[in-house]
Amino acid sequence: MKTLLDLENWNRKEHFEHFSKMEEPFFGATVEIDCTKAYQTAKNLKISFFIFYLHKTLIAVNAIENFKYRISDGKIYINDRIDVSATIGREDGTFGFSLIEYNADYKIFEENALAEIERIQNTTGLFTRSFDDDNVIHFSAIPWLNFTSLSHARSYSYPDSCPKISFGKMTTLDNGKKMMPLSVHVHHGLMDGMHVGKFVDLFQELMNQ
Repeated sequence: MKTLLDLENWNRKEHFEHFSKMEEPFFGATVEIDCTKAYQTAKNLKISFFIFYLHKTLIAVNAIENFKYRISDGKIYINDRIDVSATIGREDGTFGFSLIEYNADYKIFEENALAEIERIQNTTGLFTRSFDDDNVIHFSAIPWLNFTSLSHARSYSYPDSCPKISFGKMTTLDNGKKMMPLSVHVHHGLMDGMHVGKFVDLFQELMNQ
């Protein structure tokens, strides 16, 4: 479900109109995330660390309203729930775009994720299903690369307003801390650096629990 945002009375109306006219309205930032506690928790629970931090990502996304905004025909809609389209790798080196429904209950989300991962790994090609709605984030894990910045392939003519969140290689520091780079790209017509900062802070807080 989604509801129409009252653009005329939105305090970011001018910001939206300004940035939406740009060929590239997205901006991004890369930060380091301390995943020491989260990695140990996943290990103790004997669950997938990837699914664990993917779930934490969606909790944070669904908690911040601006991350739930999407643009359609010049209007902004607020989605009740944001799911995830994550790239899922296969043994042959290719990957496919998945669609995993968010659920606040980790066990239910894990079941959804495992089923979709298995489905992708037993298919071929990039698009193995239809994507009828845009209430998703685009998500990728790049565990081979400890990046300090990241760009995305994008078609400027395609009306895209979905946030793009990527994680890189986990590294262990001399003091034992485990760190991962996190890249966040968002539509500047829908949010600013303050909102990205809120997302990062909340995600780090969730990883520390």
